[in-house]
Amino acid sequence: MPLQTAVEALADRLRALPQSVLARGAAAEALALARELAVRAQHVEEPGREPREIPDAGMFAVGDQVAVAGHDLVEAVRAAGDERALAAAVELVRGPRRAAEPSGERLLPAGSSGAGRAFAGAGRPIFRGTR
Repeated sequence: MPLQTAVEALADRLRALPQSVLARGAAAEALALARELAVRAQHVEEPGREPREIPDAGMFAVGDQVAVAGHDLVEAVRAAGDERALAAAVELVRGPRRAAEPSGERLLPAGSSGAGRAFAGAGRPIFRGTR
C-alpha cells in the first residue's frame, strides 16, 4: 500500500536524523505529523468521538511515533475502504523531503504543525535541512 511505504520511508529518515537537526525543529514537526495521522485514523475508526493526542515522548521517539500513527491510519483506511482519506494521507506523508540532504531540502510539509489542522500547504516544505 502506498501509504504504508511512504510512512515507513519517512519514519526511517526521522530515525536517522542527527540530534542537531531534530532539535532545530524536525522533531516537533514530526510529532505534529504523527498527531495528525493519529487524529485522521481515529476519525475513520471512531467518528464523532473526541480524538486522543499522542504524547510527546521526546525527540528520539518521533520516528517511531510517525510509524505507529501511520500504520494505524493504514489499517483504518484499509478497513473503511476510504480511497479519498487514503489519497489525502499519502499526499500528507509523501510531502516530506530529506532534511539531511546538502541541497537543503526540507523535512515536513507547510501547515503541518498542530493536530487536527488542515494541511492546505501539504507538499510545500517549511523545514530547512542541514548545510
